[in-house]
Amino acid sequence: MDRLIEKIVEMQNPTVAGLDPKLAFVPEFIKDKCFKKYGKTLEGAAQALLEFNKALIDELCDIVPAVKPQAAYYEMYGWQGVKALCETIEYAKSKGMYVITDGKRNDIGTTMEAYATAHLGTTDVDGESIEAFGADALTVNGYLGSDGINPLLKICEEKDKSIFVLVKTSNPSSGELQDKEIDGKSVYETMGNMCENWGSGLVGKSGYSSVGAVVGATYPEMLGELREKLPHTFFLVPGYGAQGGGANDVKYAFDKNGIGAVINSSRGIMCAWTKEDGTDERDFAKAARREAERMRDDIKSVVGEMKL
Repeated sequence: MDRLIEKIVEMQNPTVAGLDPKLAFVPEFIKDKCFKKYGKTLEGAAQALLEFNKALIDELCDIVPAVKPQAAYYEMYGWQGVKALCETIEYAKSKGMYVITDGKRNDIGTTMEAYATAHLGTTDVDGESIEAFGADALTVNGYLGSDGINPLLKICEEKDKSIFVLVKTSNPSSGELQDKEIDGKSVYETMGNMCENWGSGLVGKSGYSSVGAVVGATYPEMLGELREKLPHTFFLVPGYGAQGGGANDVKYAFDKNGIGAVINSSRGIMCAWTKEDGTDERDFAKAARREAERMRDDIKSVVGEMKL
């Protein structure tokens, strides 16, 4: 997690661009090019997503510290889409960006070890160690308990990787379970405390551990409550922009040094070109950059300087 925090401080930008591309988000000129070469096939669609992503990464890599591809948006295009996910991760890392794969994986024992190996570790191929996906971090669901998290902790330590555990999610129905109480504490607080415990042996020089938490911007009071109670847990905060959260909501995620969280925007950045009057679709990446700069400045206006 220190690597992400150092990039945030260097760029003075605590944001992550979500790369959740539906084909409908991709400009027509890219789709036309890819369909002409591959046809209206899964391969053609996947190639369009990849070209879209690469152009966004090129425009964002010097001002945004991280990207977060959501695996489902690639899996829906079959193995061709999964290949585009792999190539998106590889390209973002080649540009110096920190990559969080949003997979929300959840299982136990050897199955969770396989997920951990796939997304964060290296796969053994007859004595050769090869990265399958190679992300820096992975979102996970902790509701199977420690059996589902312990296999990840070993890889986090060995490979210098991180995880973000679902704690208080941004969706409207999250409270149906997460707000229920167990022994006088909410489920989300209980899960947050588990994150603190899971990460206790993986605290870096920043004071934050490799076990982060997903906490939504749409519940600012709970965000502030958890920031106070989880001093070693770094937050991944969805819900900014398209889901209704703003700078005054996400400010509660940050500590006194202006760090403690990375704020996600997906459609707000990816689709910025569709919201700007008069913007040509060929300038979609420039529009994404302008929105990323606006988001950065918006958040920094309430958080202030970020320092270690």
